[in-house]
Amino acid sequence: MRSYLLVFLGAGIGGALRHGVNVACARMCGTAFPWGTLTVNVVGSLLMGAIAGWLAFKAGEGWSQPLRLFLTTGILGGFTTFSAFSLDAALLWERGEAGLALGYVAASVILSIASLAAGLAFVRTLAA
Repeated sequence: MRSYLLVFLGAGIGGALRHGVNVACARMCGTAFPWGTLTVNVVGSLLMGAIAGWLAFKAGEGWSQPLRLFLTTGILGGFTTFSAFSLDAALLWERGEAGLALGYVAASVILSIASLAAGLAFVRTLAA
């Protein structure tokens, strides 16, 4: 039961952070393109790579499973989801913005995976 509570609390924090990013991006960039979700997916993937790398390569045995659940499944799970990504892509497509929809899908996938790899690579350099 404790693990569910940790994930629940972390997801609340992550969700609040996600909302803040979405509001800030809408104010700064407008709402014609889903900049908030793109930003959240890329930043979230970078952080997931860095945290996963840290836990795998640097943290050692002292880091508990509850903390892992809180940080990765909780906070980052609440911060970044591809369900919002899918909805944004579908809405762009339905608005007749096929080019924007395809560009958004490609940028989200490529930049998120590249960011995760960068986070892992960064932590690996610390381990060397």
